[in-house]
Amino acid sequence: MKKKILILAGGYSKEREISFKTAKAVFKEIKNDYTCKILDPKNGFIKDIRKFKPNIIFNALHGRYGEDGYIQLILENEGIKYTHSGVKASSICINKIISKQIFIKHKILTPKYLTFDENIGSNYKKIFDKIKKKLKFPVVVKPTNEGSSVGVYICNKKNLIKNLSKLKDEREILIESYIPGREIQVAIMGNKKLGSIELVPRRKFYDYKAKYDKGAKTKHIIPVELPKYKLDQIENIALKAHKITGCKGITRSDFRYYKNKFYLLEVNTQPGMTELSLVPEIARHKGINFNNLIRWIINDASINR
Repeated sequence: MKKKILILAGGYSKEREISFKTAKAVFKEIKNDYTCKILDPKNGFIKDIRKFKPNIIFNALHGRYGEDGYIQLILENEGIKYTHSGVKASSICINKIISKQIFIKHKILTPKYLTFDENIGSNYKKIFDKIKKKLKFPVVVKPTNEGSSVGVYICNKKNLIKNLSKLKDEREILIESYIPGREIQVAIMGNKKLGSIELVPRRKFYDYKAKYDKGAKTKHIIPVELPKYKLDQIENIALKAHKITGCKGITRSDFRYYKNKFYLLEVNTQPGMTELSLVPEIARHKGINFNNLIRWIINDASINR
């Protein structure tokens, strides 16, 4: 009998749409080799999982409840093999503050930052004054636990309050120094360096639209035009970050390269697998087609991740 694979997709986060795109791409690739189904984990979904009785769960969820340790804890309790990182690593990496603290502890360069966890809507001036005192404009403001650049804004003195107003419902935000320079992302596969890619967005930065809209026409440069010793350096940092946060399977680390230094912004534990996604593109460049990449992720699935 064919193995049964359940693909979890959709969920409750703002990345729901992208999650379904990943799931559909994976489903299309494996449907002939496995008995598979896509499940949107809504109320009562544990009953649906038990009814289907999967051998493996492919976690295609993105953002909150999907890559923050929540769904991983449920799957651990159910004793079902699943893909990507486990409970602890997922909860660390989705939280940009905790992950930055770990990067700093392990001497990985990351942008200077401050946090704000009071009522944002009634404290615009307080936030403005805090930035002036501790950081310099421009800054990047973002929720502490979203992915896909959801709610990320580059702010100067003039547009700070306007952008903060869009985040007024967030319980906590991260404010970090804006690092100009080149945008380079590194993929890790297991405990090995898979490769790097450079992005040149036509937009201000590699935001949600630049990531998922073909019309944004973000330029992808692979191989990255850096000396080998610099490529080794950035990929070694990504591998180190993958290990110290306890990640499993595939991760993608986002960097800025400025004045000959690499600044690690974050580690993504559930990289997208859409037609515009970066990890499949990096894998292709290394001779690993999409089918083999997905098979590797499936074969890597386990409990106690």
